[in-house]
Amino acid sequence: MKRIATSRRMMLAAVSVCVLLVGCSGSTRTQIRIVGSSTVYPFTTAVAEQFKRAWPQYAAPIVESTGTGGGIKLLCAGVGQQFPDIANASRRIKKSEVEDCIKHGVNGLIEVQIGLDGLVIAQARRANFPSMSERDVYRALAADPFGRGKNTARTWADVNPALPAIRIEVIGPPPTSGTRDSFNELFMIKGCETEPEMLALKKSDETKFKTICSRVREDGPYVEGGENDNLIVQKLNANPNSLGVFGFSFLEENSDKVKDVPLNGVPATYDNISSFKYPASRALFFYVKAQHVRAVRGMAEFLAEFTKEATWGPGGYLSRRGLVASPPEVRAKNAAAARDLTLLDPAVL
Repeated sequence: MKRIATSRRMMLAAVSVCVLLVGCSGSTRTQIRIVGSSTVYPFTTAVAEQFKRAWPQYAAPIVESTGTGGGIKLLCAGVGQQFPDIANASRRIKKSEVEDCIKHGVNGLIEVQIGLDGLVIAQARRANFPSMSERDVYRALAADPFGRGKNTARTWADVNPALPAIRIEVIGPPPTSGTRDSFNELFMIKGCETEPEMLALKKSDETKFKTICSRVREDGPYVEGGENDNLIVQKLNANPNSLGVFGFSFLEENSDKVKDVPLNGVPATYDNISSFKYPASRALFFYVKAQHVRAVRGMAEFLAEFTKEATWGPGGYLSRRGLVASPPEVRAKNAAAARDLTLLDPAVL
């Protein structure tokens, strides 16, 4: 009964959206538009290419790398011809973003976890930076480490005598990127929490805690690298003393040029990420505007292509691009959500 009710709501929504998407004059929009995460971008473009080969009657989807935050903002800006259909995300959508969707008439999102990724601190292949910890990263890059004043560390040895005495330079994602959100969560906040007084502050004043723990310094050691992770790879090779932050797939894709800096002695490998042994493992998603599914030609087929075992399963063609497969039960649950158009319940966020 629940599935039937959902289907009826989707049909009614499609009729209303059809008016916005070219006026229901016997046809609907003929090209899927996808925006969002630079990390998820190469996976989605691979699926878009396969989709076009399998369904030549449909136009190839347009895929744009806008960053997670920017992509979700575009997705949630409204319903109709000028708005995208899907947003890629390298983090889970925020409750405030769902509320923004609802405010602009986007009344249903379908959440699909496409797989796993590791957030990597990378170095040039010819560099020899040893293992580091989240605390090392936080002490190097925090604007106000542990709330004790402006960060004056200039070299990694200033942070930890066991690290090399080279200038701190980390090239990472901008604030609009989901990778930046993940970096804050998996490195900055975890590093900040190694200090007992910060854990006490988290209980007494969470807002102040988040400010101290996630604010990145702006005096040079952290360099925003934009949404194009391939540029970070180029910069690491140009300056082997610099480090970069990006997803595991880019490490795999550029393994002839860069390698990871182990985190707490654990290297970033497929097996370590899939088992969550690697400390900076994370889930990747895309979000579908439910009101567009039946109003844009090929949407159902595209979702089916993305959620096939031959696509996102172990040994699927996305694994060759660096995607780490989610556990079997997670893949099954998310494939069903894409097939049945199950709407995300904001209460779970």
